[in-house]
Amino acid sequence: MRTVSYRRLLAASASISALAFSVSPATAWAAEVTSTDTATTEIANADDQQEQTRAAPAGQGDAIVVTARRREESSQDVPLAISVVGAAQLDNTGSFNVGRLQQLTPTLQYYSSNPRNTSLSIRGIGAPFGLTNDGFEQGVGIYVDDVYYSRVASATFDFLDVQQIEVLRGPQGTLYGKNTTAGAINITSNQPSFDFEGRAEVSIGNLGFKQAKAAISGPLSDTVAARLAVSATSRRGTLYNVASGNYVNEQENIGFRGQLLWRPTDNLDIILSGDYSTQDPECCGTVFVRTGATQRPLNRQYEALAAAQGYEVVSRNPFDRLTDIDADLSAGNTIGGAAVRVKWDVGPGTLTSVSAWRFWDWIPANDRDFTGLPITTQSQNPSQQNQFTQELRYNYTGDQFDFVVGAFGYHQTVRTQGTEALGSAASRWLLNPGASVVPGASGCATPTTLACDPTVLDGVVAYNDIRLDNTSAALFGQVSWHVTDALTIQPGVRLNYDKKDGLYERLVFDGDGNPVLFRDPETGALITDPRVVAQRDSLTPQRIEPSFSAWNFSYDVTASYEFAPSILGYATYAKSFKSGGINLNGVPNDSQGNPQVQVGTIRPESVDHFEVGLKTQFWNRLVTLNVAAFRTDIKDFQALVNAGQVSTTRGYLANAEKVRTQGVEVDFNIRPSDRFRLYVNGNYTDAHYVTFTGAPCPPELSGGGNGTPVAAPGTPGNSPASCDISGDPLAGVSKWSFSFGGEYNLPANLLGKEGQVYLGYDGSARSRFSSNPSPSDYTWIEGYSLSNFRLGFRSDDGLNIFGWVRNAFDQNYFEMLSVAPGSTGLIAGQPGDPRTYGLTITHNF
Repeated sequence: MRTVSYRRLLAASASISALAFSVSPATAWAAEVTSTDTATTEIANADDQQEQTRAAPAGQGDAIVVTARRREESSQDVPLAISVVGAAQLDNTGSFNVGRLQQLTPTLQYYSSNPRNTSLSIRGIGAPFGLTNDGFEQGVGIYVDDVYYSRVASATFDFLDVQQIEVLRGPQGTLYGKNTTAGAINITSNQPSFDFEGRAEVSIGNLGFKQAKAAISGPLSDTVAARLAVSATSRRGTLYNVASGNYVNEQENIGFRGQLLWRPTDNLDIILSGDYSTQDPECCGTVFVRTGATQRPLNRQYEALAAAQGYEVVSRNPFDRLTDIDADLSAGNTIGGAAVRVKWDVGPGTLTSVSAWRFWDWIPANDRDFTGLPITTQSQNPSQQNQFTQELRYNYTGDQFDFVVGAFGYHQTVRTQGTEALGSAASRWLLNPGASVVPGASGCATPTTLACDPTVLDGVVAYNDIRLDNTSAALFGQVSWHVTDALTIQPGVRLNYDKKDGLYERLVFDGDGNPVLFRDPETGALITDPRVVAQRDSLTPQRIEPSFSAWNFSYDVTASYEFAPSILGYATYAKSFKSGGINLNGVPNDSQGNPQVQVGTIRPESVDHFEVGLKTQFWNRLVTLNVAAFRTDIKDFQALVNAGQVSTTRGYLANAEKVRTQGVEVDFNIRPSDRFRLYVNGNYTDAHYVTFTGAPCPPELSGGGNGTPVAAPGTPGNSPASCDISGDPLAGVSKWSFSFGGEYNLPANLLGKEGQVYLGYDGSARSRFSSNPSPSDYTWIEGYSLSNFRLGFRSDDGLNIFGWVRNAFDQNYFEMLSVAPGSTGLIAGQPGDPRTYGLTITHNF
């Protein structure tokens, strides 16, 4: 475990924590309890309450204020499906990044084999499952204080000094700078204040868990205020690697955020912010899960290949949490940037400008063969990204009309340098034992058999040069026309331009340093030497320069009607799109070695979205019940296609004809008294391919020869070139998912402090889902449920001490299953966290 940098930050955090505990509380702070859109927010700090919640009559619940429509308003007044999670709920449940947030917002799905290969989806759509490719857009946008984060890798970092998180479901292109077809995650951090305040938090737990957070804010002058926040998380890995003697898949996160607020006049705020976060874990390893029969010859499937080299995996029980992968592992990840936000009240409206620069550096190392054999000995694609964004918005609120109009500019550069190398076990594992130099020779007793000669592939190395220049610009706007006191019509439009230019170049060399080519550089003739053919089949040289550019026009319209003071109904239609993309992982070659450049570009998705919803509150607003039903049809859905080779291409994007996701979401919250609250949120999602006739085949229909007849699934023989998976579910989507919980408290006196003793529970459950782009009998992840408990004391002057248990019943479950390359039938997986427990102490002043 790498702990040096953590200790440095822990010392700094401890200094701020000591300061926090030495200062007399300036205001009373009790608790904030927020679940989702149906939740009630409690912030007993009287000064902050006016800014963070909208007051309600005595004896009624407080409204949750959101900025989903770029203005402050109650979440119950927004004709949009939205989930809201506050800072206290994040802390109580240990949801310190987006991956853990999904347990509180069941419509959000998060999958990650490593920070770069991370995908987010809402209602089953967002990004192709299990694909690392910089050339396409995310369908779920992440915004932090109005700044768009283009890399979903940022979702793996710890939340830093967060005030509130809003998860918006459905297309958001007419309100947000970057177009998002599935939804958006809108994160608001705590802002600088002119009243001195702060917060310190320390947590410890099993698996060596340590977490420290601190934030402090106050005035520097009458017109300038500052805020500084730090966070550090460290935890031992959950898998033990017998090959290295280390625990892997650890957590090692450090983050800083600083903000300066200049308020020269009452109607002008200028905020300069900067942040820096880094991760340096030994990650991300997998465990053996199972094998499944493919259509390769039996002597080329996993069991036979392993036996031929005398290899036995360290454990066949994945929940022994043992692995023996032998390649280096690293998930070095650094992200940061700076922004200037200007908010100017110009009288009838507010003008907002957000200028930002962000960077992302990725330093990985992986074991691509998922075994303890030296097959793929090196696999890494370090990457550097820079992005610049500029957003300009004008918001107006009037008696009959409210509107927002905006312009957005975006430029991103990504530079990636990759290295892939094969080892001494590669020939025996990857090559056909019958493929020999001498016709008729076969079997390892024959020295001329390629598979028995380790020098054929040992030391073969590929160097990748991958580049992306991505430019986007948009004009967008939305109007709310209050036709009557009850009826509002809300149309919106977006005009968008996207341009992407890319380069993918892979140079391959054999173990002696000679270039591996398709054609003789002097004669131009196709090289047919069996050794060279074997080398380039395993690591294929290629160069392509794909590009894409297009204009798009999209729009939406929402009608909402207030049937009663606390009953709002709405209906929405949105015609949206997701920008086209380019393949930057390589594309298949034809038999002559020419890249199939026609698949280098991916068409835009065309989205038709329908939604109806009802938002209600009753019993003096102490009960909230919201229901939404939706249907989204997507033509030219951007889906993963797997070429099937070991390392030729790791998969590329193609367009599926049509996808549909539809379902119902219910959010319920009740707070009968200050002593008790309860929430239940659930959704049913049917996300499936309506038509996808050229899909990649699942492993049981892969690995065989070309020709007819096609063999039965899992039977050696011929395999189809592609499969028709029309009607099958999308990967990663559970039909049913729920989050639920509650808290009960009693007045108490502890350590001479007045406050509350409380017991809290938060649970989540989901039904089974496919962990492969094309559903396979081998990669279904069975449904599971998780339970988190906490017991603690919170004082009236800002002290909170609680013990917690997460995954209390030690549920064994998988976060993700992966099909090993080469159609060997090996299935590897990433087990979810076991039971964890610990203690947290926080103090607010």
